[in-house]
Amino acid sequence: MTVQIAPSLLSADIGHLADDIAVAVEGGADMIHIDVMDGRFVPNLTFGANVVGAARRATDLPLDVHLMVVEPERYIEAFAEAGATTFTFHPEATTHVQRQLDLVREAGMRPGLALNPGTPLAFAEEVIDDLALLLVMTVNPGYGAQRYLPASNGKIARARALLNATNSAIRLEVDGGISVDTIGRAYAAGADTFVAGTAVYGSANPREAIRELRRRCAVSV
Repeated sequence: MTVQIAPSLLSADIGHLADDIAVAVEGGADMIHIDVMDGRFVPNLTFGANVVGAARRATDLPLDVHLMVVEPERYIEAFAEAGATTFTFHPEATTHVQRQLDLVREAGMRPGLALNPGTPLAFAEEVIDDLALLLVMTVNPGYGAQRYLPASNGKIARARALLNATNSAIRLEVDGGISVDTIGRAYAAGADTFVAGTAVYGSANPREAIRELRRRCAVSV
């Protein structure tokens, strides 16, 4: 699959949301990643559907929304109405994972499942046909600017093997510690979609940072 870069608004300046999204678009971003945290599933509190709505007004790019919240099913309708493209949640956060994936699709969004570093790949294996995206977390979620966990490469490779074995065309996304120093390894392991926060918005030139992340995948082959 082609490489997709998803700058994360977690590292952007929320006071200049439209400007930071425009910078990402100019740099060639494929989608905008929005992290939603409730202070319960992870120890941080971030954006809600209102920010997704503001982002939708600022761009036509797909909005890749990652919910790190308890009972994500409570927010499906609100995020669909706000303009989310992909609705990704964690299996530990809800009781009936497959049911929620169906509800996400019925609401007009692409369903995704996120796996923490300690979450077995088997959670995704059981519902692989219901997914549009599989997100492998390469840090423990909750905060930005964390270091990439080297053990993630093995899990990414196993996830890619699972997708290949089932002839699945879903995206294999990674999130956490993605930078010019780590993206090549994640790509070589099998990931095709990369969330990057600090690597983009912490850079002196976010536009060029997006382009360089994409180039690092090309040279890692």
